[in-house]
Amino acid sequence: MEKQPCVYILASKRNGTLYIGVTSNLIKRIWEHKNNIVEGFTQKYSVHRLVYFEQHDNMESAITREKQLKAWKRQWKINLIEETNPSWNDLWKSIL
Repeated sequence: MEKQPCVYILASKRNGTLYIGVTSNLIKRIWEHKNNIVEGFTQKYSVHRLVYFEQHDNMESAITREKQLKAWKRQWKINLIEETNPSWNDLWKSIL
C-alpha cells in the first residue's frame, strides 16, 4: 500500500473533529499525523485517528474525490465513515 493514491479521513474521536486529506503514501502520511511531524490542523486539534480511507488508481481521481468529500455536509461524512467503520475504530494497524 506504500505508493497508492488514497483519500483518508481522520477524527479526533467518535463524532469529533474531522480532517480529510489525500496522499500517495498512506502509511507515511498517517504516521506523520500521529507523530505531529507536520504543524497544522491535525496537530492543533489532536486529529489522529484514521477512521476511513479509499484507494484510487491515480492521484488526479484521489484529489477530485478529496475535494468532493470536503464539500459534503458533515452528516454525509459521518454516514460514509459509519458504512465501513461503525465503531470509529482507528484503522492505523490495518494498513501496516
